[in-house]
Amino acid sequence: MLKIGVVGAGHLGKIHLKCLQNLSEQYELVGFFDTNQETSRSVSETFQIPSFSDYELLIAACDVVDIVAPTSFHFELAMKAVAAGKHIFIEKPIVSHPNEAKTLVSAAGQKGIKVQVGHVERYNPAFLAMKEMDLQPMFIEAHRLAPFNPRGTDVSVVLDLMIHDLDIVLNIVKSPVVNLHASGVSVVSKESDICNARLQFENGCVANLTASRISLKQMRKLRIFQPNAYVSMDFLEKESQIIQLKEEAPSHGNAFELSLESGTKWLDVQMPEALPVNAIEEELKSLHRSIVMDIEPEVTANDAAEALQLAFRILDAIQSQQKEGIKA
Repeated sequence: MLKIGVVGAGHLGKIHLKCLQNLSEQYELVGFFDTNQETSRSVSETFQIPSFSDYELLIAACDVVDIVAPTSFHFELAMKAVAAGKHIFIEKPIVSHPNEAKTLVSAAGQKGIKVQVGHVERYNPAFLAMKEMDLQPMFIEAHRLAPFNPRGTDVSVVLDLMIHDLDIVLNIVKSPVVNLHASGVSVVSKESDICNARLQFENGCVANLTASRISLKQMRKLRIFQPNAYVSMDFLEKESQIIQLKEEAPSHGNAFELSLESGTKWLDVQMPEALPVNAIEEELKSLHRSIVMDIEPEVTANDAAEALQLAFRILDAIQSQQKEGIKA
């Protein structure tokens, strides 16, 4: 059993603490560290676990450090854990800047440290239901909309919300981004609150992504278009749908006949079974497997670094677009 400690006992940190208490076969939760003394007292009483007064003391007591602190502290906290030879779970975005990500990836690799990053949508039932699907997207459309919440507005909506879809798209397409266009608007915060990005990949795929944190409704959908197939994933409802063009009528009844110039074909509509899972527990289990089996985590530090690098390219494009607007 691996000893684990949590850094950060805010909203998400409390969720991690609860999940780790449910994973008693994989982890021994030794305690947590938070800089807010009042929060520490309250959380310690609620979860009946020790509160450490110093981060270094927590590191010394652990095999694994679970970093759920604000992003601006990720790099410092992670590098201290690496220096102590501890494995790491770290929430997204992995760090504040691509240069920090590059340094962390290199340092962890040199010491054989396993790093799993909390791109939690990889464990969403809607995405997991697509594991057996041969995805060869040529066009992707993603919408991630949320009502305004002051939590997270210290960074752009690109790093707050869109980065989830950037990670998913990079995982699906597996091709370099050769061109991108982006625009963003700051509405209620100092950073962009709504953004649209259009990505062109080397293999010909195009992805159009929209993220907003000033919407009146929630939406987390991703649609994939490829030869003879359309795939829809609803991350909010945890549902998926596959529509495929078939030459012959499927044996089941959920299909529609199409009369085309080339002849009669069929639209085969399927709803893959989406098994209920606790996504945070699943990603913590993934880290446990990677440590005990000495294999790569399912969401590596390098995966997260690539998503962060792409996010910063989008931020640079937004900044350029805004400067051009001022000039005009």
